[in-house]
Amino acid sequence: QVHLVESGGDLVQAGGSLRLSCVASGSIFSINAMGWYRQAPGKQRELVAKIIRGGSSNYADSVKDRFTISRDNAWNTLYLRMTRLKPEDTAVYYCWGWTGGTDYWGQGTQVTVSS
Repeated sequence: QVHLVESGGDLVQAGGSLRLSCVASGSIFSINAMGWYRQAPGKQRELVAKIIRGGSSNYADSVKDRFTISRDNAWNTLYLRMTRLKPEDTAVYYCWGWTGGTDYWGQGTQVTVSS
C-alpha cells in the first residue's frame, strides 16, 4: 500500500508560479513511477508530468518548458514546479504513484489561476 498526500495548491495570478508537493508513505520501495495528473471542471483527468524510476520524465505538451517534475532521492516526496501559469492550468492536481500493478492517487489539491 502507498499513501499519497498533496499540498501547495493555491490561488495565483496568471504568470505566477507555484510548487506542489506530494509526500509518499507506506511501501515506497515498490513505486516504479510517480507523477501529476489534473482535472478541470467538466473535463477528463489528464497527465501533466511523470517520472520513472531510472530517471526519465515525460510532460504534457501544454506544460513543457513551464512545469518541472522532480523528486527526492528516497522517492519520499514528489514536486511539481509550475511557472508562467495560465488560467487554463486551473484544475485539481492529483499525485499518482504506480507500483507496476496498482495505481495510487492522492486526494488532490486545487490550483486556481486568475486572469
